[in-house]
Amino acid sequence: MTADGGPELVQLLTPEGERVHHPEYDIDITPEELRALYRDLVLVRRVDLEATALQRQGELGLWAPLLGQEAAQIGSGRALRPGDYAFPTYREHGVAWTRGVAPLTLLGLFRGVTNGGWDPHDHNFALYTIVIGDQTLHAVGYAMGIQRDGTEDAVICYFGDGASSQGDVNESFVFASVFNAPVVFFCQNNQWAISAPLERQTQIPLYRRAAGFGFPGVRVDGNDVLAVLAVTRAALQRARDGAGPTLVEAFTYRMGAHTTSDDPTRYRVAAELEAWKLKDPIERVRVHLARGGLADHDFFDAVEAEAEQLAVELRAGCRKLESRGIDTIFEHVYAEPHPLVAKERAEAAAYHASFQSGATVGGGH
Repeated sequence: MTADGGPELVQLLTPEGERVHHPEYDIDITPEELRALYRDLVLVRRVDLEATALQRQGELGLWAPLLGQEAAQIGSGRALRPGDYAFPTYREHGVAWTRGVAPLTLLGLFRGVTNGGWDPHDHNFALYTIVIGDQTLHAVGYAMGIQRDGTEDAVICYFGDGASSQGDVNESFVFASVFNAPVVFFCQNNQWAISAPLERQTQIPLYRRAAGFGFPGVRVDGNDVLAVLAVTRAALQRARDGAGPTLVEAFTYRMGAHTTSDDPTRYRVAAELEAWKLKDPIERVRVHLARGGLADHDFFDAVEAEAEQLAVELRAGCRKLESRGIDTIFEHVYAEPHPLVAKERAEAAAYHASFQSGATVGGGH
């Protein structure tokens, strides 16, 4: 246990903004790099808040907030090299940012105007996965593939504490271990799997599960962007060196709802949220920059202004997004024309047209 009674974990920047060092994991970072990380954190949070507001106003069908998890995502995302490949869940908006996926592209997915949103191979960032834990199998399969190709790249796979109970995740651990796959399993332990608390998922710290599968696990302060960056870099390098998989447990907290269809006040107490607000991932970097004379008011004001402008552009862009039409879901079912798909496409078009023309469906009045 740590001095504040919390879990033992790798930490390089305390909630009070104090820089500390770790015997196994540390990092040399320039003031410019630290300011860049701060900018990432602020802009990604602003994107998330704007998307949440857009959903509340009927512009998005759904949104999965990342509020409170910015450091886990930015730190791990910035640890990746261009050739590395990331497999996300549906909440990795911060990782998407680091991989060059435009925020408006993410909104198009949640607005329902695209059937995917981006070409994964343009960014080495797979499409969002809704099926819980499914992406871990995809990640291990890809890692085994590049292992056989003889590349020097690595793979990272994201999932949550709730997903750790899924069969797919545990099966992926087995395959990664026995085939020594170059993959990093990155678990964002945000304490809640919708309304199920962490104690319903495990009786031991999640990172310790890795030992049972034959590879190391490490728990990092998920609200500390420097520690996450250092730990993830080390795990990715271990994978590249042929030492196999690592499980990284980023101990963090979901400060918002699971999705915008969820009401967290029904299952968790306000005091818990207030306690985690004191560990805010952005504020600790801001305090460290300010106290160390590494950034001035002009820098902070410029970042805030950039964030606000990004939100304005995001809102305007979202409202201009238009659907390509219902028949587009049939375009990529098969590589070549298929009679059954053609028949179903015609039926769907006729059904949709019946509403536009005002015709009754099924003889009703």
